[in-house]
Parts: sequence; structure tokens; C-alpha cells
Amino acid sequence: MKIFLIGFMGCGKSTFGKKLAVKLGYDFIDLDHVLENEVGSNIGDYFANHGEAAFRALESKVLKEYNYPENCVVATGGGAPCYFDNMEWMNNNGTTLYIEMTPIALAKRLEKGKEKRPLLKDMNEEQLIGFIESKLAERNPFYKRAALSIEGINLTPDKAVAQLF
Repeated sequence: MKIFLIGFMGCGKSTFGKKLAVKLGYDFIDLDHVLENEVGSNIGDYFANHGEAAFRALESKVLKEYNYPENCVVATGGGAPCYFDNMEWMNNNGTTLYIEMTPIALAKRLEKGKEKRPLLKDMNEEQLIGFIESKLAERNPFYKRAALSIEGINLTPDKAVAQLF
């Protein structure tokens, strides 16, 4: 079984994905890392040098062409479900799990590491919450197409397994 984790940046796709993979005895794949290995630079640099359209096209290509093991947990980029037919493709090729969180909870998590995120680094708390609210309004129609949704606060592998199986 392929499990695609989707959700806004900071919801825990990578951190939680690793724990879920261990719990299930599955491989863990972070698509952002796969993409970075493919282009030989970090996503922020690629985005800055080539633009969002090129990044989204590459992200979609990597998502669809990666040679996934039979059983794996895949952490996707926060915007990946929202472009091209990526969400439909993930739903047709595995089980999608949306890790859902409120804008305030996401802002608290993102505040800690925002200097690593070019879009967020100069925002104060109020601006960050506003940005997240706006982006979630755009992205929720895609996120809500996930096969399953789960609350991201106090999320444990056991809670996810109970929903998945």
C-alpha cells in the first residue's frame, strides 16, 4: 500500500511520515528530498532560479515517475496536490491522508523554522496567520479530496493506522 501524506507546510508530513513508516514497517519517501536530489539544489534555490511554474512541473513529474516500493509512506510538498492532476493521480495510485490543522496551530509550528522558508521569513505572527488562512482557502478544495483526513494535533501512528486499516 502506498500512503500519500498531504497538507500544509508545517503540518508534520515528514516528521509524522517517518514515524508512521516505522510503525507499519514501510519505506519512507520525502518527495521534497527526491526532488532536491534530482536537481542538485534545495527547493528554495530551484524555485528562485526557475520560477514556480517550472518547480510545479518538476514536482508533478517526480511525483508520478518515482519508482515507489510496494509499501511506502510518501510525504508530499504542501502545494503538490493543488497542481495539474496530482491529487487525482495520488488517489488512483494509493491512499491519500490529509493532515489537517488550524492556521493558528500551523503558524505556531512554522514560527520556529521560518528562516528556512523564503516565503515566510519576513512575516510577523499576524501576517503568517493571514498568509496561512489565505493559502488554506485556496488549497482546501484539493486537500479535501483526500481519501482520509486526520487531525494533526497530537497525531500518533496508532491514530492513523486505526483510520487506514
